Amino acid sequence: MTMAETADAERDDERAQSLEFRSVPLGEIETARSRHMWTRSAVHVASGGDLVVTGEWDGTVTAREIGSDSESLESRWTANHPDHAVGITTLESNGGAVIVAGRGETGTIAAYDAATGEQRWRYDTADDLGEAVKDTVFYLPYVVALETGTDVDGTERLYAAARRYERDGETRQWHSTVYAFEPDGTVRWTYETDASPITIELDDAGERLAVGYNRCMGDHDTGLVVLETETGDLEWNWDPGTEGDRRVGDVSFDGDSIAVSSHGDKRGYLLGPGGAERWRVDLAVETNLDDETLYAYPNHAHASDGRVTFVTGNTYAVESRETERRHPNEHRITTFDGDGELRWDDDVRGFVHGLTADGETVAAPCAQNFRVRDPETHAVRWFDLESGPIGIERLEGIATAADVADDTLAAIEEPVEYHDKGQTRGEYVLHVASLE
Repeated sequence: MTMAETADAERDDERAQSLEFRSVPLGEIETARSRHMWTRSAVHVASGGDLVVTGEWDGTVTAREIGSDSESLESRWTANHPDHAVGITTLESNGGAVIVAGRGETGTIAAYDAATGEQRWRYDTADDLGEAVKDTVFYLPYVVALETGTDVDGTERLYAAARRYERDGETRQWHSTVYAFEPDGTVRWTYETDASPITIELDDAGERLAVGYNRCMGDHDTGLVVLETETGDLEWNWDPGTEGDRRVGDVSFDGDSIAVSSHGDKRGYLLGPGGAERWRVDLAVETNLDDETLYAYPNHAHASDGRVTFVTGNTYAVESRETERRHPNEHRITTFDGDGELRWDDDVRGFVHGLTADGETVAAPCAQNFRVRDPETHAVRWFDLESGPIGIERLEGIATAADVADDTLAAIEEPVEYHDKGQTRGEYVLHVASLE
């Protein structure tokens, strides 16, 4: 670690809140390597903060009680999902259901009874997307996002986005579908394109669903669409207007505004109704360092109560994906006010697989920085939207998933072995703590 990185770590420790994690092993998983791996685990804290549900790469789904016992996380039930269990949410109506998103041969979305784990219904997105043409992870049908909310008619509904990739020589193609489900699993409507969705977000009123498309290489050539939840009809769309197929990394509603992280030009945007640009900020735009032009993707966005937060990822070079240098704004979290003025920023230091928030609290599970390979980056960090950094909990392994709800923080740690270090760090573990 360099002197500057050591100083960063010391500052982290000085400001960190102390958490008492309760932990439980999750079994075995292939050890991660220097480069960050795809999403392999999921965790969700149910509303009320008394139940945490984990999804594992082997398809195991486990619901655990979060009680006052300082040691145990008692298992309520375990179910076997037909695919890799890579996404989880819950429906509160009809006694409660745990919804699991899959990546695998069938790309299954399934609902499990929150009390017993019994499967209530199942939908295989491969029926719409088609089957994988190659037996590798990247080609498998993949439910990339789940969202729940109450529509204007008072019905709680589930929304999902799924995709499948295929390549034939120089021809690359995506197949994707966005779904609206009734609580019983009936499909209300679908929205199909030949682009790659990466995120969905429902507005607070339950009237509009925003869909962010990461890769557009076919007829669908826009990074953001906003759909009416009643019908699935297109209300409006927006695009950064950049060359190439990279478009949007994440979207987030705040009232009638939508925050967008742009993979096209590596900027952050706040849009108004109809896609009118309210402001934009440079996040990790192309920057010349010596003889290289470097950039980093803004991967995550969260907007709430007049605050907009973005998180950037790994450094890449325009001429080559390999570089020894680092973009000055890589692995950074920044928060702006409603006028686009910077409120605060901070280093997250490692790759963040996903951003989670509840009220004024934002949490980031930080994995490896594959260009530096420094285990000090392994941590869960949490922030206050108004004031910035609150705390950090360091882990031996890499933090790859997290969720926060009702002052409960849950995170999943996975083992990692850097290719030039020869040491396995950490284990496959669920950690749960109270933020009160």
